[in-house]
Amino acid sequence: MNGLAIRRAGAEDLDALAGLFDAYRQFYEQPADLAGAWRFLSERMSRGESTIFLAELDGKAAGFTQLYPSFTSAGMARIFILNDLFVAPEARGQGVATGLLRRAAEFARAEGAVRLVLSTATDNFTAQAVYEREGWKRDDVFLNYRLGLE
Repeated sequence: MNGLAIRRAGAEDLDALAGLFDAYRQFYEQPADLAGAWRFLSERMSRGESTIFLAELDGKAAGFTQLYPSFTSAGMARIFILNDLFVAPEARGQGVATGLLRRAAEFARAEGAVRLVLSTATDNFTAQAVYEREGWKRDDVFLNYRLGLE
């Protein structure tokens, strides 16, 4: 992971983050919306609603992860939802995703969280391999449901 730096992102990183976030959304077949990505991330940051880590390879934005705080009622403890993780195509295979996952876990532990959770597409085998290599366990106990409200 030579030349890789991962740090908590701030408002000064919004331009770089918005480009990565827009590419992430397009990966999940959403239309390009750079201005909307910038606004969305700016709101999360200014309201303290998420924590974002930016990965840079040799000083260039290479990826990010975004964590949302939550709780487990059964466990009566803090958890974090690792909602977004993206590595720019040109930076893949260079340890960026692994570095982001490790930094997220380090942060969550320091915040007193008992676990991190994430969801990924069932056909995103590359990401699944990285998660499992880093010790993440697939949930075989619970099913996920959702209710659209739009």
